[in-house]
Amino acid sequence: MNVLIIGASGGLGSALAEAFTARGDVVTPLSRSTHGIELTDESTIAAAAASLAGQRFDRIIAATGALTIDGIPPETSFSRLDPVVMARSFAINAVGPAMLIKHLAPLLPRKTPAVFALLSARLASIGDNRLGGWTSYRSTKAALNQIVRCASVEYARKRPQAALIALHPGTVPTALTQPYARGRYTAAPPEAARQLIAVMDDCTAEETGAFFAYDGTPIPW
Repeated sequence: MNVLIIGASGGLGSALAEAFTARGDVVTPLSRSTHGIELTDESTIAAAAASLAGQRFDRIIAATGALTIDGIPPETSFSRLDPVVMARSFAINAVGPAMLIKHLAPLLPRKTPAVFALLSARLASIGDNRLGGWTSYRSTKAALNQIVRCASVEYARKRPQAALIALHPGTVPTALTQPYARGRYTAAPPEAARQLIAVMDDCTAEETGAFFAYDGTPIPW
């Protein structure tokens, strides 16, 4: 199986790369630190896609996202909303992934099963929101879910055996979550990676456009 991982230098991205490699899959890693992928610069994404022209990937995973923006933590109230910070959060967590789909989804095979998974968060669920707070992060990940859903409709025609899905990995101990998890971790990165791979392996084209938790259960929009 050929696997493409964007964000492969991050805590969960690197764990996914190791887990896929350990089971014999061929992994192509892409990251900001090593390959210059900037989610806020479409030209870097287009260049990466061009470098992979002619290849086909059975799994494409966007293990990207930002919770703290330029050192500013998630807002605890509307009085803390900053339009500049909010716009940058959207650029990283929603617009950037949309550009990943735009340029990399064409690398999915046309006639065989495949999965393009993008990391979302349970906090994106509008139906599950009972606490409020973290308005920018929640909103950007909700936007990501809508982007995945829209893309899934289009690619059901272009790649009928492919599934484009949003995945909630749980609370994984990484640099992103460390300041906020307060010890409430779901799984360490290696186990979280295995769980997400299992969800992808079980996913079928009929489930394209869905939003799943790490244990395979659907999350309400």
